[in-house]
Amino acid sequence: MSELPDWSNSFVTYRGIVLPKHCDHFGHLNVRYYAHFFDDGGFQMWHHAGIKQSDLAKNGMGAVVANISIDFIHEITAGLPVVVKGAWTKVGSKSASHEQRMYNADTGDHCASQTTVEVFFDMQKRQSAPMPKNIREKIEPLLEVRD
Repeated sequence: MSELPDWSNSFVTYRGIVLPKHCDHFGHLNVRYYAHFFDDGGFQMWHHAGIKQSDLAKNGMGAVVANISIDFIHEITAGLPVVVKGAWTKVGSKSASHEQRMYNADTGDHCASQTTVEVFFDMQKRQSAPMPKNIREKIEPLLEVRD
């Protein structure tokens, strides 16, 4: 594998291979599978911070996606191995943001980036709620310094 670009506080959130069934009629990775791979990686963002899914659900709370944006940078086709790396980028009183970058694992080419904002949510009241302090304290040391 080629060396992936250094991204100081990032870590691997997903690895896979692009199968023909993942490709669209143009022969490249279909948008729905970029989202799928990034979504699987999003759960690992919490795990890497030492936060279990059960921690997020305590006291009737949850973390829900409020916004996702994907930038498509370089084509990915069937047979290519991909690796996704993620880093936390922001933490607020009710939300946390992270970015994941998908690379061609053979060449190190940066193929796509997804930015995500997750909001803490009171599952009974069905509205945003303050992030528990212990969760914020686990994310803060992992924040990627942005230029």
